[in-house]
Amino acid sequence: MARKPGERPNVVVFFTDQQRWDSTGVHDNPLGLTPTFDRLATQGTHLYNAYTCQPVCLPARASLQTGCYASSVGCHTNGCCLSPQERTLGHWFRDAGYRTGYMGKWHLCDREPVPPEFRQGYETWLAANVLECSSDAYDMVMYDQEGRPTKLPGYRVDALADAGIRYLHQHADEPFFLMLSFIEPHHQNHRDEYAAPEGYRERYQGRWTPPDLAALGGSSAYHLGGYWGCIKRLDEAFGRVLDALRSLGLRENTIVLFTSDHGTHFKTRNAEYKRSCHEGCTRIPMALTGPGFRGGGQIRELVSLVDLPPTLLDAAGLPVPASMQGRSLMPLLRRQPCDWPAEVFIQISESQVGRALRTARWKYAVYAPDKPGWQDAYAERYIEQFLYDLEADPYEQRNLVGLDTLQEVAADLRARLIRRIRAVEGRAAVIEPAPVIRAGQMYSPGCAREPLALV
Repeated sequence: MARKPGERPNVVVFFTDQQRWDSTGVHDNPLGLTPTFDRLATQGTHLYNAYTCQPVCLPARASLQTGCYASSVGCHTNGCCLSPQERTLGHWFRDAGYRTGYMGKWHLCDREPVPPEFRQGYETWLAANVLECSSDAYDMVMYDQEGRPTKLPGYRVDALADAGIRYLHQHADEPFFLMLSFIEPHHQNHRDEYAAPEGYRERYQGRWTPPDLAALGGSSAYHLGGYWGCIKRLDEAFGRVLDALRSLGLRENTIVLFTSDHGTHFKTRNAEYKRSCHEGCTRIPMALTGPGFRGGGQIRELVSLVDLPPTLLDAAGLPVPASMQGRSLMPLLRRQPCDWPAEVFIQISESQVGRALRTARWKYAVYAPDKPGWQDAYAERYIEQFLYDLEADPYEQRNLVGLDTLQEVAADLRARLIRRIRAVEGRAAVIEPAPVIRAGQMYSPGCAREPLALV
C-alpha cells in the first residue's frame, strides 16, 4: 500500500564528485547544463553560498556521513578509514525505522570490496570503495551485498541512476533513506580524463570557461569539454530520479538533496585538481526540495557540507546527536532568529596541512610549514598564505596577504581562525603573519609569493 502524505518523509541524496558551483545555471553558467538542478533550486531551497569543509574525497565524505569535521573522526586524508564505531546517517536513519540504501562511490574504507562491518548502517549495498578504479565510463562495476563484482549496463551515470530507481520502486511502501553517490564529474584516474558520454565532450569543448580558469589555464582548455559533458548527463539522470519519485507517488513526501563533495581548479592552484582553499575547489552546488524545503527560496548565509547531516535528521523529525559539529539549517529556512556563524571553516590536507576561513567578503588561508600534508591531521604553527577580497576579486586572482593596508583585516581574520581551530579541533594554534608588503605590489594567485604584475 502506498503511504499517506504526512507520514515520515523519505530522503534521497544525489551526491556528485568534484562539481564546481559555477557549473549550474543558477550560478550563471551560460551553457544550459543543469536545468533540473536549477528548477529544484528555484522552486525548493537553494543554498547559494555552500562550501565543502575539506576539499578532497574521503575527508569530505566522512563529514557528510557523520556531521563532524574530518579530523574529528580520524579521516583527514584519502588513506584513512572511517571506524565502524563512528555513527553515520546510515545508522541514525536505520535506527529510526527507515530502510537504508547506499549505491555508488563509498571511499570511506581502505579495502575493496567494502566489508559489511564498514558499511556504516546501510542495509542495501551496491557500491565500490573507489569507483573510479573499479569502473570506467562504459564499464560500470560495483560490489553487491555479498561483495560480488556486479556489472551494470550503460554509461556509468545512467547505470547508477537506474539502480537507484529500482530501489525507489522496491521500497515505495516504507520510509527509506537512499544515497546515490556518483563518481562524475571526477576525472577517470588511470587516463586523466573527464569521461563524458559519447558526443557530450564535443558538444561543450571550446565553449565557456570560468574566469579563474581563463586567467590561469591549467588543464582546463583540454578537460572542460568532458567535464561539462559529465555534468550535463548527471543533470539528466537527476531528472529521471525525480520523475521516478513522481511516478511512484513519492515526490511530495520525499526530501531530495543535491550536492557535491568538492569542486576542481584544473591544476591551476597546485599540481592537481583540488586540495586548496580556492573557490574553484571549495564552493559547491547545494539545493533541497520536499517537506520543509519546498518554496524555501535562496539562502545567502554561508553553509558547509558538515551542516547537512543535522539538517536531514532535523527535517525528518529525528533528533540531532549532540556529537555533531555541523548545525541544522532548518532555523534559517524557517527564518527564525539564530546565531548562524559568519564564516565557514575549511580544513586542507594532503597538499599541505592548511586551514581557511571564508567570510561574506574575505578568503583567509594559512599553512603549516613543518607538517607533511599526508601524515599530520593538525599543526600548532601556521603561516599566512592567502588573503582575497571576494567582493572585488571573486575568482581570486590577487593575493593580498601581507598588504600593509589590510593589516587590521588580517589581524581580525587571524583571531577568528584561531578561535575556530580551537572550537573544532580542541587545540591551540599560532598563526604567524605574512611579511608586510607595500600597497601596489601584488603576488601570484598560486602558492608561491613571487612579485608579479596584476592579473
